[in-house]
Amino acid sequence: MTGSARVRPARSAVASRAPGRRGLARGAGVLTCSLLIGQILTGTPAAAQSGTASGVTSARAGDLIDVTLDQLRPTQPSLGYDQIFYKLGRYGSTKDEDRGKFNKRFDDWCETNGQGVAASVDAGAALTDPSSFTCAIPVGQETEDSLAQMKTVVVGPGGTLYLTDGHHSLTSFWEAADGGPKTPIRLRVSANLSRLSTADFWKRMRAENWVWLKDEKGDAITVSQLPTRLGLSRFHDDPYRSLVYFTRGIGYEQANGSAEFLEFLWGGWLRDRIDLSRYDLTSLSSSLDAVRDASKAMTDLPGDTVVAGGRTADELGRLAEWNAGKKETKGEFGDLSLPLSDSKPGKLAFALDYRSRVPATPACTRTVTGQRAGALLVTSGTTCLDNARLTGVVLVTSGASLVVRGSDITGAVQTVGADTVQICGSSLTGALSVVGTRSAVTLSGPGCTANTFRGPVSVTGTKGA
Repeated sequence: MTGSARVRPARSAVASRAPGRRGLARGAGVLTCSLLIGQILTGTPAAAQSGTASGVTSARAGDLIDVTLDQLRPTQPSLGYDQIFYKLGRYGSTKDEDRGKFNKRFDDWCETNGQGVAASVDAGAALTDPSSFTCAIPVGQETEDSLAQMKTVVVGPGGTLYLTDGHHSLTSFWEAADGGPKTPIRLRVSANLSRLSTADFWKRMRAENWVWLKDEKGDAITVSQLPTRLGLSRFHDDPYRSLVYFTRGIGYEQANGSAEFLEFLWGGWLRDRIDLSRYDLTSLSSSLDAVRDASKAMTDLPGDTVVAGGRTADELGRLAEWNAGKKETKGEFGDLSLPLSDSKPGKLAFALDYRSRVPATPACTRTVTGQRAGALLVTSGTTCLDNARLTGVVLVTSGASLVVRGSDITGAVQTVGADTVQICGSSLTGALSVVGTRSAVTLSGPGCTANTFRGPVSVTGTKGA
């Protein structure tokens, strides 16, 4: 691919004193319009989407490698969207700066990079430019604790990099207003399996629990159904994975060395016990009820009960007391309950506010996945292209809708009088013509990963354009 991953052997952990914080970050604005052509990526070479990185085939377990986000291949099909929405809501807010702190995105980047928290942030600093801010722990002076916070990657056949931890964190960096696919980050190598055949590679990945092959409903999927790159729109939304995230510190605790895909294990258990349709998840109070019910179900569980994957509740970090024994107005649950109007809002408040700006997606009446050759004619209902690789023209006629997420289209796309058109996190090699859409067009903005368009884009006579 363009660029290469730089490999640095892990050094012995050296304790260091974090320098004092200085300076304030300028808040990054959040895109709110449903159509912002200026945010659409153009001309990214196909090789840059392959996840292949030169210079990593000699990497050993424990080495630290410098990469950009577009070099990574996911090992899970779903994310908890609300966890991402919390991060993006907070990243685009000035609440942290208003309290004299740095915006959380810089602390998150430093932690993920094995460097603790942010130490200084220049005016106009950006995640894509690490020279515009500094971290408390200099490169080469990482500690055992700081290294433990880094995300992990496995080197696969041909040097392809498979992310095995950190899908939510790195997707948040990708979607941030000052982030994107070229955001640099360091990762820790879990293993180098580059010499294995593809079949043996995936056999080893499954044996080590380094891949999650279940969809957002808990149904089994195949390796071919995994997203081919990061970006929110390339993943499905698993609301139970979000639910588990918000119960952290209330119903369970995530410790170093915990089970791989721990939150998905808890999420599968909760899916059979908590019916989220009973809650109004656009309401803070009702969302808190869901978190309360789920976390109490977790702490009420006997510690030796097998939850999933042969792991007991205690092995999955179950807390012995709900909310760590604190009152409902205190501790993690108390913090989670704070509204957006508070100087330090809770995670749920940020998530709900951001989600309120994400355009609704019509329900799919037909779904196209995988490889498909030939023209696609959409004359009624909503046709969804989901992780599809389509070669051929796409034509959408009056009243029909088209939703494209995480897909590659080689051919022109033309819609005339469509009801809704959404294209997110996708690549189009060919002309895009959208004329007279009745409802809305979404090509970028909250919840819609930027696209790669390799051809002319024309949107006319359309609401929101």
